[in-house]
Amino acid sequence: MTHQEILRKVEWKDLKKLTLKEMLIENNLTVPWFAISLTLAYFGYYIFALPFSALFFLTGLRQVHNGFHNSLGTNRFLTWLSLYINSIFMMVSIHAVKFNHIRHHKYCLTEEDYEGKSAGMSWYGAILYGPIHIFLIHKVTLQLGNKNYKRNVILELVSIAIFAAIVCWFNIHFLIYHIIVMIIGEFLMAFFAVWTVHHDTHDSPDFARTQRTGWKNKITFSMFYHLEHHLFPAVPTIKLPELAKRIDEVLPEIDKKKTF
Repeated sequence: MTHQEILRKVEWKDLKKLTLKEMLIENNLTVPWFAISLTLAYFGYYIFALPFSALFFLTGLRQVHNGFHNSLGTNRFLTWLSLYINSIFMMVSIHAVKFNHIRHHKYCLTEEDYEGKSAGMSWYGAILYGPIHIFLIHKVTLQLGNKNYKRNVILELVSIAIFAAIVCWFNIHFLIYHIIVMIIGEFLMAFFAVWTVHHDTHDSPDFARTQRTGWKNKITFSMFYHLEHHLFPAVPTIKLPELAKRIDEVLPEIDKKKTF
């Protein structure tokens, strides 16, 4: 069954619209985890801060990912602002990530898909490839992106450098902790955000892996409904559980490879 046939068979367009409550959730999901992780780090409880830092990173990914597809329910400027602010706090140019992610959807797992390079590696190869992955997405955007992408990437990289310089100059220990953890998180992106959802799917790139176990989706904030996302990228993350139910009802024959 082709992608177009699936689009015609599954009702999905009503899922694009967010209620006010859903919009507030999608745009503020990072706040509690960010606040808790920094508070614990401020008082020196770095080990206890780690899981909350991880949750901030995960929810930050969810937020910017929705921003890539204009699914935050906000206007153009507020969506841009969300990507810019998250760039600084997540220590990577989010517009560089966006550029490569949009290409990932267009050229999924082909030679032109720079984001998806690690999908064909072993799991440990994808982890080791992580730093190269982060370097490459910035390089590719500066080489292939239009003027707006290049301007945004440069602005974000300069802002990140200024933020890091101020933190280090004044030796703000809890923010130094935050920067280190975020950099480690970025280095693991090729594994967690690419390999886990795309390995062994090269024969049918649009049919990414997914996760249907309830508690697993709850602790990962629905970020592993990746089959659903690739088939219907305009649907916000908060609506993916409902989309998954509709796909199962209308197209139970679709092969659903598990993420973990």
